Amino acid sequence: MSLIHKIKSTNKEHLAWYLYDFGNSAYAAVILLAVYSAYFKGEVVGGAEGSQLWGYSVGIAMLVVSVTAPILGAIADYTAAKKRFLFFYSSLAWLFTGFLFFVQRGDVVLGMILFILAEIGYRSSQVFYNSLLPEIADPEEMGRVSGNAWAIGSAGGILALLIILPMIIIFDGTFIIRLSFIFTSLYFAASSLPVFFWIKEKSAAKSLPEGKNYISIGFERIVKTARSLSDYKDYIRFLIAFLIYNDGILMALNFASIIGAVLFGMEQQQLIIFMILVQFTSVFGAFIGGVLGDRLGYKRTLILSLLLMIAAVVWMIFAQTVIGFYIIGALAGFSLTGVQSISRTLVGMFAPKGKSAEFYGFFAVTGRTSSFIGPTVYGLLAAQAAWWFESQGYTAQLAEQLGQRIAIGSITLFLIGGLLILLKVGDPRKAFISS
Repeated sequence: MSLIHKIKSTNKEHLAWYLYDFGNSAYAAVILLAVYSAYFKGEVVGGAEGSQLWGYSVGIAMLVVSVTAPILGAIADYTAAKKRFLFFYSSLAWLFTGFLFFVQRGDVVLGMILFILAEIGYRSSQVFYNSLLPEIADPEEMGRVSGNAWAIGSAGGILALLIILPMIIIFDGTFIIRLSFIFTSLYFAASSLPVFFWIKEKSAAKSLPEGKNYISIGFERIVKTARSLSDYKDYIRFLIAFLIYNDGILMALNFASIIGAVLFGMEQQQLIIFMILVQFTSVFGAFIGGVLGDRLGYKRTLILSLLLMIAAVVWMIFAQTVIGFYIIGALAGFSLTGVQSISRTLVGMFAPKGKSAEFYGFFAVTGRTSSFIGPTVYGLLAAQAAWWFESQGYTAQLAEQLGQRIAIGSITLFLIGGLLILLKVGDPRKAFISS
């Protein structure tokens, strides 16, 4: 890679990549974490059924992405069309996030369909966004660029929530809540535009062989990549561990606002403040995780982060006060970002020289192959347990709270399962240093 390309990457391409993360983090903060999830569960649906349908909605979107992303990702690589796929799925997210404004009480099917389409756009766009990293950064600087994007993205989510919070405090009713979905759509779109103007794909498109089509090419490239990884047993074990504990992370994130609303009666303003706290501590978790990783080793640091996350979730099962929930949120934000950022760093440690982009690409795709399971399990378990308790004579409110606590317990099973497999993974730092 030439010096000229490095200078260009440092100036505009890196900034454009950071700004995209800045924008899509607003979607995560407002739609998934703080506002729409609680609005859908409590206002649009109501009761235990809201948790179940939210879990189904997240699960359906994740399932669609897990099926389509590997094929489309391989096609995008082959045709050098990453930006085109990124624009299509980003537009899908922008459009249907804005359309959530029209979802009101009782609009259950509409609320699910619009969210599923927005979520498919958001999750799929991340695949192509991540695939641009090798286009704008050398292997030795990928960790730094990725870390910068993570921190800037968290700041984008915090800023979006800080803008929305005063409006929700000042104005009563659901109109301002629904208006926040349009704001999020525009915020996401405006922050994303530099990617499409400032980043140029460096790879060249390959011509289609005779008798082939892009779908068959996509399948062939997936099989080839999977076979090339068969010699890296520890990396495969790490991927399996990641798939399991990452499901636990997704469960905690996707249902955090619902947990706060059901167990502690938190209002929308309180939930937004809670998510600002989670995002704020997550910045420190990513930074400290990187420092500890350099000193203790990234595998050890990842284990410590998972143990902290498990402790936070177990505490949440028995928590009785809003203050306690805020403290849990701060601890969870600190630990879960450490888990996610260190996991991404470990991929670079496992990757041999010259194969970092391939390993990161496979990590990005496989990270979505089971991600529909956890949220679906949580939603189903919370609803079914609540209905069972209600049939035993408990009040509807208490039954729903007990159902949530049981579902929270299932998060620990995913986290512990992933941790146990991680313990069997060899430390990649030793191989990385010796290579």
